[in-house]
Amino acid sequence: MPKRTTLRSEPAVSAAVRIRRGYFECRFGQLHVHHAIPGGGGFEEGTPLLALHPATHSGRMFTALLAALGRDRSAFAPDLPGFGESDTPAGLSIPEQAAAIGDFLDTMRLRQVDVLGCGLGMGVALELAATRPAVRRVVLAALRWAEAPALPPSAQSADAYLRSQWAGARDDCGPGAPLPALIAACGERLRNAAEAARAAAAEQSYPLGERLGQIRQPLLVLHAPEWPRGAGLSGGELPAHARRAPCRDISVLQEAPQTLVGPIQEFLTA
Repeated sequence: MPKRTTLRSEPAVSAAVRIRRGYFECRFGQLHVHHAIPGGGGFEEGTPLLALHPATHSGRMFTALLAALGRDRSAFAPDLPGFGESDTPAGLSIPEQAAAIGDFLDTMRLRQVDVLGCGLGMGVALELAATRPAVRRVVLAALRWAEAPALPPSAQSADAYLRSQWAGARDDCGPGAPLPALIAACGERLRNAAEAARAAAAEQSYPLGERLGQIRQPLLVLHAPEWPRGAGLSGGELPAHARRAPCRDISVLQEAPQTLVGPIQEFLTA
């Protein structure tokens, strides 16, 4: 049985929702998890939600979304192994990432869970849905993602790379984002850069279309004009039982999640 550690309190995002962070043991080391708890405790409320981030990011990107969706359910956003504050094993495949998250679900003894994933997290969400009967409903953010640039070979050649990461952070946060948000987003990109480069190979080798066709759970797709580059999918290839809701870009999930809370809440409580 994986060891569970005590969550430590963080400042509340709102009067109703408590945000905490903690570390949990999984087969690849310690997993860092962001946790939103409604005022009533969460476990007697709606089905818990698990949010899974893309490469170059961590569970921190879902802070605002967790605060919004965590009013009537517990909501969790782990840093996938190798990202954020989780331990960094050698580059993992998407099934291995899903196995690590499965260890967390077992530790929490969640009988049912809804899963939201985007980018790398979209593959992990599909893998969990295909292999874990506890997954009840699935939300996929099929957004356009810029490819992670290759790491520079030396410090002397890092200038262009740093500029590309700053530009990516501006795209992530959207127009008009305050400077502290841009700095935090750029720092997160730099911190996760090495694992993001390794994750690109895992994404390319994952049979996304095949897994998508195997999903029988109710499915909501937050669909931008095109799927991530290299995914090999289009809107016409979605399962017949999939619902759709528009989603512009990653900045919506990070800075303005209220535009998606309605469609997601309606889907999760249907």
